[in-house]
Amino acid sequence: MAPINVGLMGYGFSTKCFHLPFIEPNQELNVYAFLQRARAPVDTINMETGVHCTADYPHTKHYRTAETFFADPAIELVIICTNVETHAEFAEQALLAGKHVVVEKPFTVTSTEADHLIATAKKTGKVLTCFQNRRYDGDFQTISHLISKNAFGKITECEIHYDADSPAWVSKWDSPGLIPGEGMLYGLGSHTLDQALQLFGRPKSVTAFLRTLRGIESETDDAFTVILQYDGNQKDLLVTIKTTIVSPMERQMKLFVRGTEGSFLKFDEDLQADQVMAGMLSTGSSFGIEDPASYGLLSTVKEFDGKIQTFDKRSRKYIGKWPTTSGRYLSYYEDVVAAIRGQAELPVKPQQARDVIRLIELARESHNKGASVLWS
Repeated sequence: MAPINVGLMGYGFSTKCFHLPFIEPNQELNVYAFLQRARAPVDTINMETGVHCTADYPHTKHYRTAETFFADPAIELVIICTNVETHAEFAEQALLAGKHVVVEKPFTVTSTEADHLIATAKKTGKVLTCFQNRRYDGDFQTISHLISKNAFGKITECEIHYDADSPAWVSKWDSPGLIPGEGMLYGLGSHTLDQALQLFGRPKSVTAFLRTLRGIESETDDAFTVILQYDGNQKDLLVTIKTTIVSPMERQMKLFVRGTEGSFLKFDEDLQADQVMAGMLSTGSSFGIEDPASYGLLSTVKEFDGKIQTFDKRSRKYIGKWPTTSGRYLSYYEDVVAAIRGQAELPVKPQQARDVIRLIELARESHNKGASVLWS
C-alpha cells in the first residue's frame, strides 16, 4: 500500500519539533507538501536550517496560499500547525476538500467551532483528530497503567501539574485584553485537561482560578488552577490541574495521586521534546527513556509489586520507585495511520478534543463568576 501523502500547514516550531520528527520515520507517511507564506529563497544551499521548507525539504511541494494547497488532490492528510484562530477555518476547508485532518492543540477556540468541525467530518467521512501527543508521555502512560491495575484502590485525589518557571515564551502575550485562544489554559492546559478527562471522564462541576504572573496587567492567563468535582461512584474524587510560571524548584512536580490503597508522587516532565530539540533522533535507542532518578514513588498499603517495592517499617507501607513507561510520540502517527486505513479506532476522537475546549470555556466562566459551574 502506498504511503499517505502529508501536507503540513505552517513551518514554525510546532511543525519542526513536534510533528516532522515523528512523521518522517513512519514509512506509511510521505512528507509531500508545505504551506508556508514566505517566498522560496533563491539561494537555498547556504540558508540556515529551519528557516524555509524548500531549503530543508527540496523535493516537496511548496504552496503560499491555502487555496492552492487545498486544491492539490495528491494531499491526503493535512496537519494544521498554524495560529489557533485559523484552526477551525482551515480544518473545515481541508475536510471539504476531501482530506483527513490533524489539528494541533488547541483544537479550536470555541466548542461551537469544534461541534461544527465534528459535523463536517461526519458529513465528509474523513478522519478528524487533534494532536494530543502528551497522551504518549511516559508519565501519563505510567499513571494510566497503575490506575488500570487498581494500584490506588478508590482514588480520592489527583493532581496533574505542568509548570514552567519563568519561560521566555510567555512574553509574547503582551496584550492587556483577552485574546481568543491565547493563554496558558489553551496552551499547556490543553494537554493536562485532556489527560484529566481521559483518566476520570467529564466532571460534575468545574472551579477555576486564573492568574497573570508575568509582570503585566493582562486578562490573558499564564497560571491556572482548575478543580474538577464528580458525582456518582466518583463523588469523593477531587482532581486538580495546575500550571504556573512561578515555580523556582530544582525539579518540577508532575503527578500526585492518593487513594484508599496507595499513592504516587512524581516529579519531572517527559523528556521527548527536549531530546528532539537537542538533536536526538526519535528512533534512537534511548529516546523517550527516563532516567531512574525521575521515577515516581509508589506507596501502597499492600504489596503491589514485590520486585520493586520493599516494606517500610516506619510508615508500614510498601515503597518503591516505579519505572516510568518509555514515552513514544512516534505511536501517535502510527495510530493515526491505522485509523485512516480502517485498522484501528482513532486515538484522539474529535469529541474528546471538543470536550477539552468546553472545559477551558467552563474554567474561564468559573473564574469570571468566582463560583463553581456545572458541566454543560
